[in-house]
Amino acid sequence: MEDMDALFEKSYRRTESVSLNFVRSIMSDIQWDNRLIGIRGARGVGKTTLLLQYMKRFLPRDASALYVSLDNIWFSEHRLVELIDGFVKKGGKYLFADEVHKYPNWSQELKNAYDDYPELKIVFTGSSLLEILNARADLSRRAVVYQMQGLSFREYLNMSLSENFPVYSLQDILENQRDISSEILKRIKPLQYFSRYLESGYYPFSFEMKELYYGQLEEVINLILEIELPLLRGVEMAYIGKLKQLLLIIAESAPFTPNVQKLSEHIGINRTTLVSYLHYLQETHLTKHLYKDTSGMSKLQKPDKIFLENTNLAYVLAAGRANIGNLRESFFFNQLDYRYRTEYSEKGDFLIDRKYTFEIGGKSKNNRQIYSLDHAYIAADDIEYGLENKIPLWMFGFLY
Repeated sequence: MEDMDALFEKSYRRTESVSLNFVRSIMSDIQWDNRLIGIRGARGVGKTTLLLQYMKRFLPRDASALYVSLDNIWFSEHRLVELIDGFVKKGGKYLFADEVHKYPNWSQELKNAYDDYPELKIVFTGSSLLEILNARADLSRRAVVYQMQGLSFREYLNMSLSENFPVYSLQDILENQRDISSEILKRIKPLQYFSRYLESGYYPFSFEMKELYYGQLEEVINLILEIELPLLRGVEMAYIGKLKQLLLIIAESAPFTPNVQKLSEHIGINRTTLVSYLHYLQETHLTKHLYKDTSGMSKLQKPDKIFLENTNLAYVLAAGRANIGNLRESFFFNQLDYRYRTEYSEKGDFLIDRKYTFEIGGKSKNNRQIYSLDHAYIAADDIEYGLENKIPLWMFGFLY
């Protein structure tokens, strides 16, 4: 059995080996001075790397900081509170607890640590299914929680090409698209990389061994469906195959407008269970759901459209059969919804912040569907520069 010294050794080794060549933009969004910080996110988006990079970049290389994954075998015979007590007595000030959802009593023990050791700062990460608000210990009043998602197109370019393109706000893009295009096009040809990003640029692990990427991504999907959903949401294993079938239907649609009754008959799940399972797929960040009105939304509300959470999933699930219109809309939805309120629009494809209507399409897309609307725009694929209310689709990948 590993003692605490072995945990420190493992922490040092992992911190030393992490690269600082590329750091996600969320690093500067997090208020690291808070005493209790939670970072939620789907498997593979880079939560562990973020913790280790922060430690390496900002904290002393001594016993005051410790990284530990709560699926470590040490916790089969020891409790988290035992680790925290011993850590603080050794001078510990910063604890980074990874994968807390794999430790049964995490919420209560973190709450106790927060109350009992006011000098200790704790950062914890967990599955996107982590229920901070509903945790029995009520961490919601104590923890500041951040949601992390995969790479934006901007981050992908910066990571691939060792560039340092800045973030642009939606307002910047709407008002200054020509200037922004000119600045970026002086340095690269965005369309040279855009399709590659849609295919395999969303998860940071795509940079490790490119030829194994789709196999690794398939493994991520299977782990979410076969381990996280049964463990954290009680989904019966007998239904996992049907959920995979549902994901394939969504991937091949243009995009998917659910008829819950027909769907429940087609895949053999009763309506109430199906609506719950659709909600779970969104929670795991395998799908994203678009609603007419996101205020007062209930878990049993049927979405108006369903997309895969990101375009890379389509290339694994639909293997060459993904619909191009679906891919374009999925990209736009994924990049906008991270920072802006994104809803279903009756006349266009998306309504942003209750003000801006967007129609998504190829370079020949025209204003026919949105001509009568104020603040209406076209996000067009396959163009380098826009004109008036027509904006290059790739540019919306610079929002975070």
